[in-house]
Amino acid sequence: MGAAMDGTGTALGGGDARADGAADPFAWLEDIHGADALDWVRARNTETEAWLQDGPAGPAGGYEALVDSLQEVLEAEDRIPGVVKRGPHYYNFWRDAEHPKGVWRRTEWASYLTDEPEWETLLDVDALAAREGVDWVYAGVQMLRPALREPYERALVKLSPDGGDAVRIREFDVVRRAFVPAEDGGFDFEVAKSRVSWAGPDAVYLASDFGPGSLTRSSYARTVRQVRRGHDVAAAPEVFAVDPGHVLAAVVHDQTPGFERTLAIDMVDFHHSRTHLLRPAADGREEWVRVDVPEDVRVDAHREWLVFAPRTDWWLADGTVVPAGSLAVAGLEAFLAGDPGVTVVFRPDARTALQGYSFTRDYLVLAVLEDVASAVFAADPAAGWSLTRLDTGAEFEAVSVAAVDDEDPERPNDVWVTRSGFLTPTTLLRGVLDPAEPDPAAGDDESARGVEIVALSPVKAAGSHFETAGLRVEQHFATSDDGTRVPYFQVGPARLAADGQNPVLMTGYGGFQTSLTPSYSAAVGRGWLTRRDGAGRTGVYVVANIRGGGEYGPEWHRAALKEKRHRAYEDFAAIARDLIGRGVTSPQRLGATGRSNGGLLMGNMVTGYPELFAAVSCGVPLLDMRRYTRLSAGHSWIAEYGDPDVPEEWDFVRTFSPLHRVDDVPPGTRFPATLIWTATSDDRVGPVQARKMYAKLAERGAEHLRYHEDMEGGHAGAADQRQAARMLAMSYEFLWRHAAAPVLATR
Repeated sequence: MGAAMDGTGTALGGGDARADGAADPFAWLEDIHGADALDWVRARNTETEAWLQDGPAGPAGGYEALVDSLQEVLEAEDRIPGVVKRGPHYYNFWRDAEHPKGVWRRTEWASYLTDEPEWETLLDVDALAAREGVDWVYAGVQMLRPALREPYERALVKLSPDGGDAVRIREFDVVRRAFVPAEDGGFDFEVAKSRVSWAGPDAVYLASDFGPGSLTRSSYARTVRQVRRGHDVAAAPEVFAVDPGHVLAAVVHDQTPGFERTLAIDMVDFHHSRTHLLRPAADGREEWVRVDVPEDVRVDAHREWLVFAPRTDWWLADGTVVPAGSLAVAGLEAFLAGDPGVTVVFRPDARTALQGYSFTRDYLVLAVLEDVASAVFAADPAAGWSLTRLDTGAEFEAVSVAAVDDEDPERPNDVWVTRSGFLTPTTLLRGVLDPAEPDPAAGDDESARGVEIVALSPVKAAGSHFETAGLRVEQHFATSDDGTRVPYFQVGPARLAADGQNPVLMTGYGGFQTSLTPSYSAAVGRGWLTRRDGAGRTGVYVVANIRGGGEYGPEWHRAALKEKRHRAYEDFAAIARDLIGRGVTSPQRLGATGRSNGGLLMGNMVTGYPELFAAVSCGVPLLDMRRYTRLSAGHSWIAEYGDPDVPEEWDFVRTFSPLHRVDDVPPGTRFPATLIWTATSDDRVGPVQARKMYAKLAERGAEHLRYHEDMEGGHAGAADQRQAARMLAMSYEFLWRHAAAPVLATR
């Protein structure tokens, strides 16, 4: 029998028996907040922290110096303050040394363009935490769109008490810069894994924990209520609900003037959903009308359009197909009336994948990957949705484009362009989409009219925080076990000695159709790329684009789903072998890191490919795939991994369950040096799997084994920049000592 569950679906103890029928000796570690378990955690933390403090000198005098160095770049004043435009103001959330918990603030455009904008602080989270005696962590804000051109006055602020996914939601008066007291009718919802949307100035749609029966098995809201100002939440009417075996329910009200509508989403699993629109019924009331598409077609609504993103080929009634990985549009009213009129805007090929899209008032902008290199296209609905490639990027840089404010009466077609590369700090630019000059060869054909981006100019540029001279970025392809070519990026010295002696750090993810693209990280630069080993060599950083990700669209993702999960691990191992075969490194000099699903990847490297790695850093990981569906939010990932409670599925799930694969490793095998780190407050994956994996490896006599568990920080692993710096420094330091300075690692 499985462990008992509390109201959030978190395991309280009483783990399953082991496969050999014996009682699980580590079941007591599942009592997340139990005194004995926390004493065990504190003892492991003390051991790890003492080892870090007593180790060899780091890049500037030791582990603490590395922490300080990483905190410096995480809090650097020359970071780009990303903004969201609402009315005339540009809003930003900012953490720095003076405000470790952060401030929510705003400025105006003319000021934002200056080197030192004049910010108006709306909410100081540090001051709030001190005043209320709660270590609040900012988790986002949703503003109430005003009527017509009135200023934004109200917002719903989300605050986590420990960095986890559960948040308290409170109404905030933007004008007065203060929370609206509940006694004055202000919305204030207790800590839970909630989702909220304004339903008007005096009502919200709230998906939350309303008591028994209101949560799914994934620990998220099963029901949604409409809560009116001044009314009791417990008495609020339920407006939408889903099956408890599904992931979650949500209701979102689109506040776009002239196109106001309410949508309900039934998230069946991580890759399937049902979208409904609230429509007038024959009796004069309103009813939910489902958008009639297959469940694996993601649906969005924008103004008069429905937007579709199918994960598999979608066959329409007339026999035409909307390809997997494409983006298609249809008129909303016509589609709901039974006249699909679906237009495919983007069709992928074997090398391309759609990464995202954004609407300005008159255009649709698409971000695409071509062999993991960024490309940007724009489509004009008035010209038949034909695509035009926009010139915005450079080689081995990631480029994203998003509308600034499609409702701005003066500049509704402005776009943000963000560029970042492994060695090039992030740059933020702003431009405007306009019709391109007509092609004389097209004559009067309006559908041939293109789009161009004009007046593209830099707005902000982040500073450079590590020396890049002598470094270069390369892309290589490894051949996996089944012959598939798998790309990876290699960042390191341009003059790299191919003698197998370079310290290399690999990272990967390989899940949930998430793509890993080039990005600037001063932490990687300082923590790895510019460190020197005893022979004066600097580190090499490798990003693996393995299957399970989205680098080549949904097909690349499906290639590593469920019973095919091993393909992701074979890909990562193939890249490791390619690095070794090319003379870049050797198993004694190769480290690897990953977190969450990437932590599951690391667990499979430790137990499936121990001969390839000197050291592995495994963060906030899934590791016990026999019980993952009963721990925290694990049930929501069945579509990704499979259901271990179904015998025929457990047969393949067990093959990538690191906790169980430990038993398959032959006696006498050398495990890589392994650091496992997590957070007590992680209410998404939870700390249980990390604790038990460490205990299991220790039982097997694994050497150079370390464990660390922060009490707060949630699944992100850190609640503020100092904690984030310590987390990163711990991982880099552990990997460097074992892969770059192994003779010193045991000190």
